[in-house]
Amino acid sequence: MEKRIMGKGPWQQTAALGKGRQAVLRREPAGETDLLSIEVPYAGAYGMGEKYNGLNQKGKTAVNQVVEKFCRQGENTYLASPFFVTDTGLGIYVETDEKTEFRFQQTIGCRIPADAKVHIFTGTIDEIIAAYMKLFGPALLPPGYSFGIWISANHWNSQKAVEEQLRQLEEYGFPASVMVLEAWSDEATFYIWNGAGYEPKPAGGFLTCGEFDYSKSPFWPEPKAMIEGLHEKGIRLVLWQIPVYKKQGKEEPVCRQLEQDRENAVSKGLCVRRKDGTPYQIPEGNWFAGSLIPDFTNPETCKDWFGRRQYLLDMGVDGFKTDGGEFIYEEDLAFYDGMTGREAKNAYARTYTEAYTQFLDNDQVLFSRAGFAGAHRTPIHWAGDQQSENGELYSVLQAGLSAAMTGIPFWSFDIAGFAGPLPTPDLYRRATQLACFVPVMQWHSEPDGGQFKELMAGMDGNNERSPWNIAKAWNCPEFTEEMRYWHRLRMNLFPYLYSTARKCVRDFRPMMRPLVYNWQEEPEAVRTEDEYMLGDSLLIAPLLQEEQRTRHLWLPEGCWYGLFTRRKYEGGRHVQSDGEERFPVYLRGGHGLACNGRAREGLSADTGNGTGKTEDLHFLLAGDTGTEQFLDAGHEVWVRWEGKKVTVEGTGDLHITWEFVS
Repeated sequence: MEKRIMGKGPWQQTAALGKGRQAVLRREPAGETDLLSIEVPYAGAYGMGEKYNGLNQKGKTAVNQVVEKFCRQGENTYLASPFFVTDTGLGIYVETDEKTEFRFQQTIGCRIPADAKVHIFTGTIDEIIAAYMKLFGPALLPPGYSFGIWISANHWNSQKAVEEQLRQLEEYGFPASVMVLEAWSDEATFYIWNGAGYEPKPAGGFLTCGEFDYSKSPFWPEPKAMIEGLHEKGIRLVLWQIPVYKKQGKEEPVCRQLEQDRENAVSKGLCVRRKDGTPYQIPEGNWFAGSLIPDFTNPETCKDWFGRRQYLLDMGVDGFKTDGGEFIYEEDLAFYDGMTGREAKNAYARTYTEAYTQFLDNDQVLFSRAGFAGAHRTPIHWAGDQQSENGELYSVLQAGLSAAMTGIPFWSFDIAGFAGPLPTPDLYRRATQLACFVPVMQWHSEPDGGQFKELMAGMDGNNERSPWNIAKAWNCPEFTEEMRYWHRLRMNLFPYLYSTARKCVRDFRPMMRPLVYNWQEEPEAVRTEDEYMLGDSLLIAPLLQEEQRTRHLWLPEGCWYGLFTRRKYEGGRHVQSDGEERFPVYLRGGHGLACNGRAREGLSADTGNGTGKTEDLHFLLAGDTGTEQFLDAGHEVWVRWEGKKVTVEGTGDLHITWEFVS
C-alpha cells in the first residue's frame, strides 16, 4: 500500500500498480482550474458516492455535486465524493468541496480547483478504501438496535396512529426495533410536538419538558408516556428533522415561536448569509422556498439549534432522521468559517450531519440522506426517494454498492420505494428480500393520496408500505405470512449483522462489498454489478426482474452453500440459482453465520423485538474447515472447526450451539 499527497501543479507522477502495470498522472494549469489526467489500464472505476446510474463508472461522467432530486435520480445524487478506485489498484481523492466532474474514458480526466490536493493511493481495493476512510477518521458505530427493523410512514401523525401500528405489529406477529415519525411536529419549528401548548420563549431561551402542556393536543396527548411504552416493547423512536427556519405559507397560522426563532437567527448571525450580509433564503421553486437555513459552522448556531431540541432527548427520543441538506443554490454566500456557497453546495450536508452527530450520545442514532466526502462519519445513510417501480430497485442497489465503494458501511433504502402507487406484491417481495440483507432494513411511504387514490380507490388512499397493508390492498392475505418470514429472519441474523458492523468500524471496511472488492483480479467480478458480499460470510444475488424467482449468477472460487437449501456449489463459475431457494443467498465455505439462538428452531423462529445483550448464539458452519469470529459489546468469540471437531474460545456467559451446512 502506498499513498502520496500532491499539491499545486504542474507535475507528473508515475504509480506502480503491480503485475507490470502503472498509472501516469499529470496535472496542468487550464485557466482558472487545473486539469488532472490519468492514464491507467482499468476495466472498472468505483466510488464517487451514491451513483444510481451504475456501479462501474467507466464510460460515464461522474458529477460530484449534492443535488435534491425526487425519484429517478439518474446521474444525480444526494451523496457525492471526489474519490474513486480502479480494479487495477489505483485510488484517487481530490481534496475539494467544490463541484468536480470525472470523465472515465480510456484516459480519466477531471478539472479541479488550482489549490486542491490530490491523494494518490495504490494497493488492493480494500486497502485503498480503508486509506481514504482514514483521512477523515473511523466510521461511527450505530447502536445495536439499528440493525433490527425500521418502520415508518409519513402519515403517522398522532399518538393514536402509533398505537395502531403497535397493535398491528402484535396482531400480525412482526418484529420492529425502530419507529420513525416524520409528521410529528408543528410543521413550523420542527422541534415542538404538534398541538402542544406553551408560552413562546424569547431569544436565547429554551423550552424544557415541563413547560409544555399536551392536555388539549388532538395529536400527541402524552408523548413521553408514548415513548416509554415503545421502549417497553423494545422499539426506539426517531424523529424527522429539516435544516430550515421555515417561511410559513399565507394559509398557515402564524407560529410566534418560529417568528422569534427567525428574528433571533438573523440578529445573531445564526443563519447563512450572502456576502453583502443579507440572510440567504432558499430560492423560489425549491423545497422550503423562502426559508432561512442554519449555519452549522457557527458554534453559536449549534448551541441555539440543539438547545431547542435538548428536551426531546430528555423525554426519551432516541435519535433523528436528518432529511434535506441540499439547500445551497447560490455561490455568493458567506459562512461563519469562511466557506462560500461554491464549497457549501456539497459541504453543507456534512456540516449539518456532523452537528447532529455531535449532539447525540452513543446510544442514540442518526439516519441521514445527503452527504459528501467523509460521509462514513455519519452513522447511517439512506438512499432517499424512489418510486415504487422495478427499475428503481435496480438503481437503488447500484447506489448502495457505490456508497460501499466510497467507504460508507451503514446504508439503507425504502423497501419497494417511497413514492407513487402502492408496489405490487412481487416488487415488495423482492425488495424485502434484498432489504433483509443490507445493513439497515426499513419500510417507509409518502403521504396518502395522489395516484394511489385513483388506482386503489377502495383502500381509502392508504399508501402505507407495511406488509399487511400490501396484502390487504392486493387481496392476498397469505402474503402477510410470507413477509413475516423475512422480518423474523432479519432478527435471527442480528448477531451476524451487529458483529459484522463492529468489525467494519475496526477494520475500515464497508458491510456491503461488490464482488470486485474481494476479487479485483477476476474479470467476472468486474463485470458483475448486481451481486455483493454482506460481511465475510454471505453472498447476495438479488432478484431484480419482475416475477423472478431464480437467476443466473457468478460464484467466486471456493465452495458455497445455499442458505435455505444447504445445497453445495463449486465456485469459479456461473450457476443457476436453485428454484427451491427462497432467495439466492450463499454461505461461503470456511466461514460461519452467527444467529440468534432461536434459529435452532429455524431461521424464521420468532425472536420478538430483542436487540439487546446477546445471551444465546447458534452458528451455521460452512465447509469442512474454517474460522469465524463473533464480536459484540461484551464478547469476542472464536469458533474453529476441522471436520466435525469444533473448538470455541471466549464464550463467557454465552450459550452457544452450532450445526454444519456442509
